[in-house]
Amino acid sequence: GVVIAPSKLTDFSPLFCDEEGLGLVTQYDKNDVEDAGLVKFDFLGLRTLTIIDWAVAMINKRADIESTVDINQIPLDDNEVYHLLQSAETTAVFQLESRGMKELIKNLRPDCFEDIIALVALFRPGPLQSGMVENFIDRKHGREQVSYPDAQYQHEWLKPILEPTYGIILYQEQVMQIAQELAGYTLGGADLLRRAMGKKKPEEMAKQRSVFEDGAKDKGVDPTLAMKIFDLVEKFAGYGFNKSHSAAYALVSYQTAWLKRHYPSEFMAAVMSSEIDNTDKLLGLRDECRRMGLTVRAPNISEGQLHFSVNSEGHIIYGLGGIKGLGEAPIEDLLSARQEKPFADLFDLCSRADPRKVNRRALEALIKSGALDELGAERSVLMSALDDALRAAEQSAANEAAGMGDLFGEVVPTSGSGDPYRDHRRARSWTMRDILAGEKESLGSFLSGHPMDEFEQEVRKFSPRSIRELNTGSKQWVAGLIVDVRLVKTQRGTMAVLQLDDGTGQIEATAYSEIYEQHRDLLVKDQIVLADGRLQMDDFRGQLSLRAKSFTTLEQARSSRVRELKLGLRPEAIQRGVASELKRAFSAHTGDCPIIVEYRQPAGSAVVKFGDRWRVTPTDTLLDQLKELVGYESVEVIYER
Repeated sequence: GVVIAPSKLTDFSPLFCDEEGLGLVTQYDKNDVEDAGLVKFDFLGLRTLTIIDWAVAMINKRADIESTVDINQIPLDDNEVYHLLQSAETTAVFQLESRGMKELIKNLRPDCFEDIIALVALFRPGPLQSGMVENFIDRKHGREQVSYPDAQYQHEWLKPILEPTYGIILYQEQVMQIAQELAGYTLGGADLLRRAMGKKKPEEMAKQRSVFEDGAKDKGVDPTLAMKIFDLVEKFAGYGFNKSHSAAYALVSYQTAWLKRHYPSEFMAAVMSSEIDNTDKLLGLRDECRRMGLTVRAPNISEGQLHFSVNSEGHIIYGLGGIKGLGEAPIEDLLSARQEKPFADLFDLCSRADPRKVNRRALEALIKSGALDELGAERSVLMSALDDALRAAEQSAANEAAGMGDLFGEVVPTSGSGDPYRDHRRARSWTMRDILAGEKESLGSFLSGHPMDEFEQEVRKFSPRSIRELNTGSKQWVAGLIVDVRLVKTQRGTMAVLQLDDGTGQIEATAYSEIYEQHRDLLVKDQIVLADGRLQMDDFRGQLSLRAKSFTTLEQARSSRVRELKLGLRPEAIQRGVASELKRAFSAHTGDCPIIVEYRQPAGSAVVKFGDRWRVTPTDTLLDQLKELVGYESVEVIYER
């Protein structure tokens, strides 16, 4: 906090320097400072205010905006905002995004700004444990009679004070107003009463009880009623929250909800920018964007910025600052070079970037993230050409420093010198698994696809429905990539709450302690699993959840249900020596699965069944090797019916 005095601070308190020697600190604690007559202010810096500022700046740069947005002038009675709140779609909304708060919102169903102020004040341990929250909700929705403050002990003078909170004493300011109205307290006296009730010192409370009783008598209030109300005020004062604090937070909550409802792309881009270094948070926010129907595009050196941004189509462009291994200095250097003119290709980029800032590691991260996809080549070619591009840029810079041109023309290929990647076009193309692995390494998540995409057809042999197609009340297998693991300690041991994602949606799967202990080695992030269990509706979230009974990997499921492994072979494959490679692959993965080969040529085809000594285990590794040898479409796992 900051202490403010009417004259020199040393007139009121001794001082000393902080640990860094940069600031002054009072030697008195907060209570002694107050007793000395000083005022202490707490200044809270909220990241959310920066988010709002970024979002509004993006909105006001839009070409289609009719009038600039002033966040301080938005109406506080926007029905669309309250509809968003009532549906508890409050992820990224200030103070209202936790699971417990969402549950409270669904029960309370706020429909005015006063309700948001109350939400912030109610969601604290005291009110939640006292039963006060249930009373508040029941009174709001007419399930309990509204009294001021109690059905047995109420006074008409208290109605204007307690009406906004349905007769519940919720705020410290209400305690002070009741004392003023009912017992004639001054503002200063009412504040002393508030503090005394908060500290619960017996001697101070006895003194205040006497003052309250005398004041009420002077105002003609029945002494018995006055003291009953005093007891009620004392009971609730311990839970009372500062309304001015709650209102300030509620305003920021409303502003973020308003932005999310009316300008979702800009708001979510600003929120993701604020979490740009937090991979787990970004993953959750991207899922929220998907739920909202927003498109998050891969980082792009041609249009991306340091932070997340929004293009003219309303798509969110991944911030370059979210690429691991890049850093702010290289990004600023690249953006500065791009301002002069767009990058033509990788060679052009390397020649114009500062090698002290944009080094090999940074360039590899850019390639793996997909940020250089628009530079005329696929990622495998860009990675293959990187050495040449760096050497050419280094040579060009050395020549320029020496004041001489290249003896045989430009070292760095230019747009007019043909294909700059001509020597690298034959580089092995990255598989989708390679691409996704690069994105996971550089971004912490997947953008180009989903790891389950390549197993889609096979997965349906075990789990017929995608997560999006699941129905409640049925026992079935659910397949998904584990994207989050939350361990919970219980009396029976450790249970796991998993988030499964298959690219069409997500579902929460619960593994109770016995199940978790059996499968704990499988239940880790980025593992594809098949979960057997019963689906049920989570009434709070309005979503399905799975109570899992067992887990298995796709490899394990495949081995238990496979009938045979079928390969397609053509004469040209035999001619290039594939047979010996196949023999090596089979020998390294012996097992119980029979192999059949369909030999195809223009004149016809023949099916050959291998002997028992050539049986294999159809692991992911073996299938990958076979697909590379004979082609993706020529490898088929045939299952028992």
